Amino acid sequence: MDRTPPRPPARPARTLARPLVWLLSSSTDLVVRLSGGDPHALREELTAERMRALVAENTQLTADERALIGEVFAAGERPLREVLVPRTEVVFLDAALPLTAAARAASGSPHSRFPVCRDSHDEVIGFVHIRDLLAPDAPDGDPPDGDAPVGDLVRPVKFLPSSKRVLPALTEMRREGCHLAIVMDEYGGVAGIVTLEDLLEELIGDIRDEYDVQDAQARRLHGGVVEVDGLLNLDDFAAETGIRLPAGPYETVAGHIMAVLRRVPAEGDSVEAGGRRLAVARMDGRRVARVRVMPRVAPQAAVTGGATGGGTASDT
Repeated sequence: MDRTPPRPPARPARTLARPLVWLLSSSTDLVVRLSGGDPHALREELTAERMRALVAENTQLTADERALIGEVFAAGERPLREVLVPRTEVVFLDAALPLTAAARAASGSPHSRFPVCRDSHDEVIGFVHIRDLLAPDAPDGDPPDGDAPVGDLVRPVKFLPSSKRVLPALTEMRREGCHLAIVMDEYGGVAGIVTLEDLLEELIGDIRDEYDVQDAQARRLHGGVVEVDGLLNLDDFAAETGIRLPAGPYETVAGHIMAVLRRVPAEGDSVEAGGRRLAVARMDGRRVARVRVMPRVAPQAAVTGGATGGGTASDT
């Protein structure tokens, strides 16, 4: 997500992404032209498989260009539901909240854009920027009263389905000048949010500056213990721990633990995966906040504890 003010509108993400976007666009147009196609046709008409075939057949692309395009395709094909910031991690502001109270709530957050909702988090009516709250301007030029509702300052917000892919979403948001989008699930509820920076980072890696909060998605502790964020997605979890969790109706390590336990976890609960124990180290309400991956135990110790491999739950 966007990081906090006070600072002028920063453009590092846009600047860093410009060469990538140019290369992808130019390379794609070149490949399409060489294949007798129309580069100005709607890109949705070309499937990812067809584009990969065109890249493979083209002899004018360098190895680095091929690798970069391949990485962009791989990242760009991920659906938004896999990369969004879940609603439990989003700071929503109620439309009826007075501006002074909203400014206090926003000033303690590491984010700069806040969805504004009415009645429930599924009724998002727009968003406000931190600047709107700290230095609000009314349409007539006079600053609004501090007791005025934050709903008076909302800006239009974009809505995207959770099934939409990263690259088309990024293209659409860039074209429309949107920095924040609300991601909707299949039932019409709010699943979470994505920002332009989030989507760019999916393609080119982390864009970190001095305002970024240092995340701790994974920490190495003593004794071979690895502690990870419960919201770590399955691919990143595998990269950090070497454990490939089975696919299922979840996107995160916390979701895997909940699916195995078949209930909301509690601190101290654990499950087995890849011959190692995944222990719930900390809960944040009903959400698994931190998970500790314990070092591999000897086979006899695992049997003695009554735990089996393959993701079965174990009592602690």
